[in-house]
Amino acid sequence: MLSKDQITSIADELAVAEENQTMVERLTKRFPGMEIEDSYAVQAEWVRRGMAKGRRLVGRKIGLTSKVMQEATGITEPDYGAIFQDQVYESGSVIEYEQFSNVRIEVELAFMLNRDLSGPNCTIFDVLRATEYVIPALEILSSRIEMEGRTIVDTIADNAALGGMVYGGNPVRPEDVDLRWVSALLYRNETVEDSGVAAAVLDHPALGVAWLANKLHLHGDSLNAGDLILAGSFTKPMWVNPGDTVHADYGKLGAVTCRFQ
Repeated sequence: MLSKDQITSIADELAVAEENQTMVERLTKRFPGMEIEDSYAVQAEWVRRGMAKGRRLVGRKIGLTSKVMQEATGITEPDYGAIFQDQVYESGSVIEYEQFSNVRIEVELAFMLNRDLSGPNCTIFDVLRATEYVIPALEILSSRIEMEGRTIVDTIADNAALGGMVYGGNPVRPEDVDLRWVSALLYRNETVEDSGVAAAVLDHPALGVAWLANKLHLHGDSLNAGDLILAGSFTKPMWVNPGDTVHADYGKLGAVTCRFQ
């Protein structure tokens, strides 16, 4: 386990990297004994600092829930990160590319909760009862830690590589659609680059939210009514560049679009 001073020092480095859109050397290279709980401690310090500056915590993201994502990153278990209000965009937004590093896009579903959710024994049924709406979303990935050779320890400390999210389409109640079979086509500049089905997320995206509630319990935390939860990607990360338009077509659930400038 890292010392409190080491955790604070890493959080300092990541704060500077986020502000300047720079990269820091891989943490597991410099701290080979660093563990997952150290990474969540770094992330918690990052969240604490954000809230102290007046940023509003509006939800969480779950990452690495699908086989395609685990294979893309070489990581074999889910993780989570925090979402602040200033990281949330509406469909159709023009987004400043230079505020991020190593920009990639993922296709996801987002859950809007109308009840609190907590572990340690949260189930898919608890999640579905606590969900007011499910809505199409894109996650913007932004990595502040060098990517080659990174592990889940590096990723978690980097707030699970969250840069932002874009929501849109048609909000639906979970009982009105088979969430396992929600599918999407992902376009970059009018060309289909990828597609996926939501069952790729742990066989049901609501199971990702249940995992999150149980994991947060281990860290003395829980989910609250009004939280927006990105449930995990069912496409591999798609790299984007300045000037790119991204469009995800979810069929009956509508579409989400953004452009990077």
